[in-house]
Amino acid sequence: MFSPREPLLERGWPGRIDGDVVVQLAAQTLQAFFTGGGQVREHAEYPLTGVVFRAPVLHPPSVRIFDDTGDFAFANPAAIRAVDEKPSVPGAQQVERVAAIIGADGAIGGFTPLVEWVAPQLDGAKRRDFALTLGPVVTTADEGAPPGVDWDRLVAHAAENTTLYPGDLIVR
Repeated sequence: MFSPREPLLERGWPGRIDGDVVVQLAAQTLQAFFTGGGQVREHAEYPLTGVVFRAPVLHPPSVRIFDDTGDFAFANPAAIRAVDEKPSVPGAQQVERVAAIIGADGAIGGFTPLVEWVAPQLDGAKRRDFALTLGPVVTTADEGAPPGVDWDRLVAHAAENTTLYPGDLIVR
């Protein structure tokens, strides 16, 4: 997701980076892009220097963060921030992760960096409830999965007895 610097849009549009330009894609959100099979018309081109990147998924239906044992905990989908947005909790620490973004039919549509912000001075679940930095770019699933993780197993576990929706985040 990106926005031109002028006029700066609050939400922005999905885009594809091509060299030193960003090509606007004809989809309202990244979820819509994945649901449509990743095939959309292209619109205007913007120079990279003239855009602001947004979080690739602004309002994910769910966020599941997997631990080393293969189980997960839910995170706050309302806590998603763009890369340049810092959390409002002083002393927060970063935990770098990778998020798989669910696309059409419960399959992985792409991957993006995710930073989980943790504030050890807060009590209980609030230690992890205030900020997740997502993006700025997405690598599509056909470009290959980040190594060292059995992404299919994580998605299968997350999908047990429920439905995964486009935009759900599976984090490791």
